[in-house]
Amino acid sequence: MSSVARLRDRVRVPDRREAVCSRLPRVGENRGMPTTAPVDGSRATMPSTRSARSLRLLAVHAHPDDESSKGAASLARYAHAGAGVLVATCTGGERGSILNPRLVDDPELNADLAAARRREMAAAAAALGVRHVWLGFVDSGYPEPDLDGARPPLPERCFASLPLEQAAAPLVELVRQFRPQVVVTYDENGGYPHPDHVMTHRVAVEAFEAAGDPRRYPGASAPWTPSKLYYVQTFSRPRIQALHEAIVSTGRPSPYADRLAAWGDRPDRRVTTRVPVADFFDQRDAALRAHASQVDPDGGWFAVPRDIERRVWPTEDYELAASRVPVAVEEDDLFAGVR
Repeated sequence: MSSVARLRDRVRVPDRREAVCSRLPRVGENRGMPTTAPVDGSRATMPSTRSARSLRLLAVHAHPDDESSKGAASLARYAHAGAGVLVATCTGGERGSILNPRLVDDPELNADLAAARRREMAAAAAALGVRHVWLGFVDSGYPEPDLDGARPPLPERCFASLPLEQAAAPLVELVRQFRPQVVVTYDENGGYPHPDHVMTHRVAVEAFEAAGDPRRYPGASAPWTPSKLYYVQTFSRPRIQALHEAIVSTGRPSPYADRLAAWGDRPDRRVTTRVPVADFFDQRDAALRAHASQVDPDGGWFAVPRDIERRVWPTEDYELAASRVPVAVEEDDLFAGVR
């Protein structure tokens, strides 16, 4: 049994200290934006038995743009309500490609894609109203397999090639500084098997488990024990199927037909938590568009009319991987049991 699995069976009330490190973030080079960036429009409110400003959420992602495609509306919702929301990006996305066909030949992007992605990340953080920190690791790339299906070795000293404790140390320090009650990342498959996504899962689980243990990472800041660990499950088959059927019913072509046909017999992941975020789809979309090198504004990310999405699937979905507080079978709030 994995240590995360054991935590599911060992529920206890966590330390309720409310101290927040005002110097955050100090890991890597911060290009983040204030937590309270202005937003417009009507917004849902969160029920609370404690001040939202004492709540803190840390989202751990592999590359710039992942935060905008996996749980972004939830981040915007909690930030708008006053919670502290911090995105930690493990790598700079240096080995990525230019995926926006309009910009493939852009000379500035081709000259320094890494710098462009840093600017894009800052703009996305501003769109969501969250803070951001780079953990400072080098993108591992996603090389194509050879004819036998084998992938070439990872580049030397890239993120996914590092020993776990070395790769996790900056995140452990960040957890101890920021003191989040909730940590969000990917499942053990990385959402998809990019080596950086899989490694992001590993370091997030390591930090969740180790940050509260004074015997672990003794050179870091004072221990802090997060209460809940979630895996984002944005691309679940039920969601994709529901959106596909809704689009087809209007006579439009569905962007999901090929994905559903290729799904095969893969089992569906467990979804425990559905956060209502329809009021924050516009901020999510603005954050996606901020990653101009990666996101085609006329592409699949925007193929579903937003009125259909709001009606058919108005939530972002998560799998509760571990909790140190009592939880319900079904949740609609990542801070359930913490408030």
